[in-house]
Amino acid sequence: KRQKLGGMMRYGIPSYRFPREKLDAEIESILSLGIEVHTGVKVGNEISFEELKANYDCLYISIGAHTDKKVGIEGEDSIGVISAVEMLGKIGDDEMPDFTGQNVVVVGGGNVAMDAARCAKRLGAEVYVVYRRGMEELPARKEEVEHAEEEGIIFKTLNNPVEILADENDNVNKIRCIKMELGEPDASGRRRPIEVPGSEFELDVDCVIMALGTSPNPLIKSTTKGLEINKKGGIVVNEDGLTSREHVYAGGDAVTGAATVILAMGAGKTAAKAIDEALSK
Repeated sequence: KRQKLGGMMRYGIPSYRFPREKLDAEIESILSLGIEVHTGVKVGNEISFEELKANYDCLYISIGAHTDKKVGIEGEDSIGVISAVEMLGKIGDDEMPDFTGQNVVVVGGGNVAMDAARCAKRLGAEVYVVYRRGMEELPARKEEVEHAEEEGIIFKTLNNPVEILADENDNVNKIRCIKMELGEPDASGRRRPIEVPGSEFELDVDCVIMALGTSPNPLIKSTTKGLEINKKGGIVVNEDGLTSREHVYAGGDAVTGAATVILAMGAGKTAAKAIDEALSK
């Protein structure tokens, strides 16, 4: 649906981690095989899924997981509160926000949070990462956290946001947090964060970036009849990438939720082989 190809490799992964010239070269190599591309097309608006199904022998759904998650706290809709998906998407289109001299808080501790924090730092901000567990529990890759620390990003772990405060014009100006401590392990085996009563404090901020991960588009289920979806919103497929509909395949983050480029590429190759075999019968 965007004007440029690349998906999360362009609109989610910053260019300092994956240089755009490398991405563009890979895409050009693929297109040189004679592949026809239509950009700026939103399935469901310009063309329906059923029209595509009727006009083509096989479909492969690889729309990724670009839907951001919310915290669900008061003030989250204030001006200056943005999602990491939104911010990184704009950067992918070369729309660079100006954070010069601003205090930016990134809420979250995963790889997306590290990407958002490091981008904001490069764009002139003083950056704080607020995460409800400790440094040892950060879900981001260790090297990403180390790089962020080296770049001067300040980690405020064992803290959890409880409210975002705004001025009379609804512009965010503070974030209220509460200190946490780790209790007994939960069902996942991770120690459960518990609020410390009376420990609330406020940080002065100009922008809050919500980086709590991504999920597949929730409209998939309602716009695509007969397509089985799991409880996390991912498309259900078999080992070949085949969905619950005949000759409709899927792979990548739309199936697994946010994962790695390598896994998505592998899913595409697996499905391509299965599609070729199915159409050759």
